[in-house]
Amino acid sequence: MNQIFKSVLSQSFILSLLTLAAANQSNAQNITIPIETSHQALVLQADENKNLKNIYLGKKLADPKEYDFIKSRYKQTEDYSGLLNSAYTPSGSRNLMEPAISVIHADGNMSLDLRYISHKTIRLNDNVSLLTVLLKDPVYNFEVTLYYKSYHKEDVIEQWNVIRHHEKGNVTLQKFASANLNLQAQSFWLKQFHGDWAKEMQPEESKLTHGIKTLDTKLGTRANLFMPSVFMVSLDKPATEDEGNVLYGALEWSGNFKIDFEVDFQDNLRIIAGMNNYASPYILKPGEEFTTPAFLFTLSDKGKGEASRKLQNWARNYKLLDGKGNRLTLLNNWEATYFDFNEQKLSGLLKDTKKLGVDLFLLDDGWFGNKHPRNDDHAGLGDWQENRRKLPNGITSLVKEAGADGVKFGIWIEPEMVNPKSDLYTKHPDWVIKQPDREEHYFRNQLVLDLSNPKVQDFVYGIVDSLFIKAPSLAYIKWDCNAVIYNAYSAHLKNNQSQFYIDYVHGLYKVLERIRAKYPVVPMMLCSGGGGRVDYGALKYFTEFWPSDNTDPVERIFIQWDYSYFYPAIASSNHVTDWGKQPVKFRTDVAMMGKLGFDIVVSELKENDLKFCQDAVSTYNTLKNVIWQGDQYRLVNPHEQNMASLMYVDSTKSTAVMFNYLVNYRYGESSKTPIRLKGLDPAKKYRIQEINIYPGTKSPVQSEKLFSGDFLMNIGFNPEVNTTRTSVILKITADLSKAANTL
Repeated sequence: MNQIFKSVLSQSFILSLLTLAAANQSNAQNITIPIETSHQALVLQADENKNLKNIYLGKKLADPKEYDFIKSRYKQTEDYSGLLNSAYTPSGSRNLMEPAISVIHADGNMSLDLRYISHKTIRLNDNVSLLTVLLKDPVYNFEVTLYYKSYHKEDVIEQWNVIRHHEKGNVTLQKFASANLNLQAQSFWLKQFHGDWAKEMQPEESKLTHGIKTLDTKLGTRANLFMPSVFMVSLDKPATEDEGNVLYGALEWSGNFKIDFEVDFQDNLRIIAGMNNYASPYILKPGEEFTTPAFLFTLSDKGKGEASRKLQNWARNYKLLDGKGNRLTLLNNWEATYFDFNEQKLSGLLKDTKKLGVDLFLLDDGWFGNKHPRNDDHAGLGDWQENRRKLPNGITSLVKEAGADGVKFGIWIEPEMVNPKSDLYTKHPDWVIKQPDREEHYFRNQLVLDLSNPKVQDFVYGIVDSLFIKAPSLAYIKWDCNAVIYNAYSAHLKNNQSQFYIDYVHGLYKVLERIRAKYPVVPMMLCSGGGGRVDYGALKYFTEFWPSDNTDPVERIFIQWDYSYFYPAIASSNHVTDWGKQPVKFRTDVAMMGKLGFDIVVSELKENDLKFCQDAVSTYNTLKNVIWQGDQYRLVNPHEQNMASLMYVDSTKSTAVMFNYLVNYRYGESSKTPIRLKGLDPAKKYRIQEINIYPGTKSPVQSEKLFSGDFLMNIGFNPEVNTTRTSVILKITADLSKAANTL
């Protein structure tokens, strides 16, 4: 009996060893590639058949070896294709779901199979690494290289791809996404944004159900007019400001985009994001490369606020032009004069700029055109010569006069556009985007120039270059873009019309690259009729953007709030204007939440209003670095309550600025309970002082009292906002004296 038992035991032991060896052999055939940042991980794995898959996207594990165990923990229905969680899903072979890439080979075959060949990681510096993964089709001489750029401290990953082939003829790219992510959770909640002119960044949140939800645009330029290419996805339940798992995503592309969210039959979420392939099959010649724009994402397991701070910090450090630098406060003439101005009026505004205390005067639309003078928006676009009636001495004279007054000078341009009433339209009709023999259709009485054409690129670059050649001390450019593309057709591209939408944006970027090569530090505002072109593909050339033409301060609280999920305060141009019925204090306080500017008639301000604005500019100059570079914390959501409150805290937790606004003026409405602050040091003692106090009024805030950071973050502070104090800004300063530390 013992002999039999020993025999069975021996056989069992041998069987276990064989099973373990087989498992190890299987694991040896799998190549696991973790892409880790400080807190998150995207894990790729090439299986035994060299199919590259995304096996994990979530919180980083302490032991990277345990990523190999993830797949076996899921007991879902069978993946019939073996491609459900593909890292870059091809079409036409085994795939049954939405593909990331579709092609027509030189021989007309429409199938594609991409298999893992190799990968390598390059450490670019102490914080940034770049992973490249080469995939090839085993039948066709066609390959894709996946790029993953990871920013360790900021927890941000950028993903893009390079597509190339060496087939005997041209290949047509039918779809060419930048990213193909896979997420696993019990449920998925999409927060997206939509809008129109003066109604930017309207939020909507909904649970994703099976099938495909698509965010896209087909406008050609000013692509974000109706829908921006930013979003967030919460896992299991909608994330709050400080709780929940959430992914932020954004495409770095200024043209047509498409983002698909597909909940598949295994109940997982596939996100495929990139250029919109609408009307855009792209011909790729042998040996040529097609590079997709980058898609960026970050994950947080501590809610939306942490995700925002990660993304804002990344943007300041790596993407936004001069993100750690200075910005100019300004006075714009648009709402003061519109098109009706001359040198005498502008001279007065230059003196008002100095009186107000801001850095720069910005001359807006209407300064150009002679045969077709720019006296309204029906004529002159394209004819970038100073209007001799309005400016007989030209821009150069104004720049010199501004310098003599002790301020800088900036100017508005819209170089991508043309009015039919212009010399440019008459001389170069082939430079204009319009269908032959079809009736022209206008957006804001204008058409778009064909930036796929190198001659047009030279012309647009020359507009900017000539301004600086005439006036080298020109200090600021406001770059506008007010039209979408109708009747898309390029005379330059001839028979390659399907490449137009992509080549237009590439042409724009070529122009901006040339401008930045020659003028690397000149501040430029990305305008586009409000938020029509706000993305990180464009913002690497611009220092700031114009969120909306809607400058009603109550509306701006909401618009700026929702932009702040994705963009830092230093990038947001906020102007004090005459929109809305609120007093100048309220309007100024709202504008101070980003990069401050004014668009008012200074000479018509009442004495106390002028003094308040002057004092506010001085105060802002002492605190702007905290607002621009500090960590942002959203405290009270105006979409959920009758108040808005947010704050910025510097890196040492020594200084903070807290903005508080009443957004509903119903009877008795006020800040009834204390607001819990965030981001402070619980051990430090803080003094709270109200700033931006209107002349002749007194604050109820007693600045001599000290509060611990622990108290302020757990109990809070009431700014005493009410219908007579609709806007309150608080400066919070750590008291470093020994007495404060012993209280």
